[in-house]
Order: sequence, then structure tokens, then C-alpha cells
Amino acid sequence: MASEIQFVKMHGLGNDFVVVDCLTHPYAVPELVVAAEHLCDRRFGIGGDGVLLLLPSQQADFRMRIINSDGSEAEMCGNGMRCFAKYLYEHGLTTKTRFTVETLAGLITPLLLIDEGHVRAVQVDMGEPRLERAQIPMLGPEGKVVSEPLAVDGETFAVTAVSMGNPHAVIFVENVQTFPVERYGPLIETNTAFPRKTNVEFTQVDNSRQLRMRVWERGSGVTLACGTGACATLVAAVLNGLTERTATVTLPGGPLDIDWNEDDNHVYMTGPATEVFSGTVAL
Repeated sequence: MASEIQFVKMHGLGNDFVVVDCLTHPYAVPELVVAAEHLCDRRFGIGGDGVLLLLPSQQADFRMRIINSDGSEAEMCGNGMRCFAKYLYEHGLTTKTRFTVETLAGLITPLLLIDEGHVRAVQVDMGEPRLERAQIPMLGPEGKVVSEPLAVDGETFAVTAVSMGNPHAVIFVENVQTFPVERYGPLIETNTAFPRKTNVEFTQVDNSRQLRMRVWERGSGVTLACGTGACATLVAAVLNGLTERTATVTLPGGPLDIDWNEDDNHVYMTGPATEVFSGTVAL
């Protein structure tokens, strides 16, 4: 049983994480999973939207587990992946600028953009979006879910569903700043149409290459950014004929550049990651 463990606090556009190198602390993984909710508490713990566990992999260069602030486990996290990739390089765990990471959503490939020995930004190959209803998953007939009515608390929203290895319900609104995300986010997250719950993106389209988005993350609530959510939002906007396949998605924490490549059908996300501080914590 570990009494203390080293961690690094990082964020991607304000979406923040407690990062733990479990290559050197493999014995602590069960404890960390149980302790994640406490570690993420912003008053009694370190504070964060989730805990990122760095693990060995038999099928990739590394493995990443994401434990949300409510203790649940996520399949994938775009902002977390950028932090994870930056940590690996700047802490000397790899000299590669492109490598593979095993996640519950499959293998993810980040590309590090280096400037004078430091990671300036990370481009992540997020793979192909999954658009069939059963892949989200979402209950209902076979096919894609594009601008489908969903009744919630007396309101009806036009939902476009996209999986980036984790579920997303994208809703386009006129004014994202004034939209009551805190009211409708949890109601849509736990709607019975989504058997594994869902992340919810509320999005305003400024023009064919500019979107603004706020997110209610499954297991974390309102966060300043969501990388997989930004990718899902761009895909949903294209499916609805609202944008080009390359656009900037601006979140409360800052912008992400998203490209749904027509050649390989993969979605590429580019943005920063920042190390804030490091320390030790008792488990």
C-alpha cells in the first residue's frame, strides 16, 4: 500500500488533470482509481476534472486510463491525451515525437510539435468518428442520428450524435454564452436514450470555419474544454451542412483546431497542453 505518491498537475485549455506515472507506481493503480474522486476535489484534494494514469501497454507504446472526477472511467479524453503526450516527452519517458497510446477507445496517435526542446502543441489523430446509432450508443432505429428531436424537461432539442470512442450529443444553439448548460446538460447526459450516458456539447456557429462551444462532460459536469467534444462538434457541424471540414472550435478555455480529413476520414485535433505544478500526495 502506498502512503505517498508523486503527481503532476496539467491542463489542456483549462480542462485539468492529476497525472500519475504508474510505470513507477504500479502497485498504486487500484488505490488511485478509488481515490480519484477525492484527488479531484478542489477544496479537499489537488483539484481536477480527472486523473490520468500512465501505464505500460502490450499493444502500444503506452497506455492511458482516465478516471473522471466522479470516480467513473472514461474511454478517451482529447485534452487529457495532449497532456499525457507532453508529459511523456518532457519527463524523458520517450524521445519519439509520434507514438501510440492504448485507450479504452482504441489506439490513439499523438504528434508532438516541438519548439526548442519543449512541446509547443500536440496534434492528435483521433481516428474515425463513429456515426451509427448503435456505436454511440443511443437507443432507436438503425442509422445516423442527425438533428433528431429529443424531448427534455418540456423542451425539444435537435441532437446530432457522434462517438469519438466516447459518446457525444451535439446541439446547435443561437447564443452559447447565455444558454443554460448547467440546467440541460445533466438532464441530457442521463437521458434514457443514452444507455451509457453522454457528453453534451452546446454549439454556436459563427461562420463556416468558426464555432463556439460549451460542454457538459459525462462524469465531470461543466469543464472549460473537451477535446473529444470539439472533434464531435466539428463532425456534427459538417453533417448538418454548417461548416467546412476544417474549423476552429473555441471553448471557454481557448481554441482547438479540428480537421476532419477527407482522405482517411480521421479527425485531427491540435492544441496546447500545460504543466502547472508537481508534488506528492498521501493516498
